[in-house]
Amino acid sequence: MVKAARSTRSCGIALARVLLVDDDPTSRLTLQTVLEAGGYKVDSAASAAEAVGKLDEQEYELVLSDLQMESPEAGLKVLAHARIMEYKPATAIITAYRDSENPLPGKTPPTVLIEPEDLPELLGQVASLISERATRRLERELKQAAY
Repeated sequence: MVKAARSTRSCGIALARVLLVDDDPTSRLTLQTVLEAGGYKVDSAASAAEAVGKLDEQEYELVLSDLQMESPEAGLKVLAHARIMEYKPATAIITAYRDSENPLPGKTPPTVLIEPEDLPELLGQVASLISERATRRLERELKQAAY
């Protein structure tokens, strides 16, 4: 594994960094393994507080968070913190809800809802979110350079 990491660095390829937040160790490890197999560098956190600390220490292209952890809306707090970061990561809620119903009754969904059961779809949505984030970032940089 170290050898692979060295060869990736020598080629100048940077893996997109994802922060995965889930208090269920089985779900977190499974999703981390899938994302890493999909070519992403994944950091994980088991709580909203741990996630906020990681967001402050490291830049991420994407933050994926479970909704309910130590409190019913802990995931929303993680995403709210991610959105105030200067580097503006893409954000999404990981949910086990199989239908399109809003898991937050009475509230507008805060972002994309990803179902982890459909692994090809999950990887496709992750790639799409990271791509959209890169496009928005490039557009911001071009606007700033124009002024």
